[in-house]
Amino acid sequence: MEKIIRIQSRTVVLDIDNVDTDQIIPARYLTTTGRDGLGEAAFHDWRYAKSGELNPDFVLNHAENRGRTILIAGDNFGCGSSREHAPWALLDIGLKAVISTSIADIFRNNSLKNGFVPVVIDEKPHRWLLANPGAEIAIDLEQAQVELPDGPPCPFEIDRFARYCLMNGVDQLGYLLQQSDRISAWEASH
Repeated sequence: MEKIIRIQSRTVVLDIDNVDTDQIIPARYLTTTGRDGLGEAAFHDWRYAKSGELNPDFVLNHAENRGRTILIAGDNFGCGSSREHAPWALLDIGLKAVISTSIADIFRNNSLKNGFVPVVIDEKPHRWLLANPGAEIAIDLEQAQVELPDGPPCPFEIDRFARYCLMNGVDQLGYLLQQSDRISAWEASH
């Protein structure tokens, strides 16, 4: 997993509430246990027309949004059934974080375990972000805050262990493996 201390990018705005995991990646694409290539299926039913061509009206297909890594989403992002494929697909299309006023618990936990940063902020700065697509912002994990172009930073809460793992580029197993000498020493002494 890549170390994440700070994510700085212009934003992509998906001003839709209640985006569920089946909209993030439809169930028909959950036939793999690998992560590679899932970006093709991300938001598939919105990104592609029935003909298979890219839908020019979908925000992630707009040329100016290519390379942007922070998604600003409507309320209750990632709701619905549990699927680890959802953060995998978002990472595979180049996104690194989502900011909303609420993020579903299971999606948030799956995201944190896989190197995708879910951020919940207050309604007022969120409304500003929705109204200002393309704003240059930063997510600072060390300070646990979102830095906007104007005004004070927006603090957000993040689980301490998840924050440690993200900032050190390790998943839960990687963290345990880092502790193997200490674990062995404890076992030897008991």
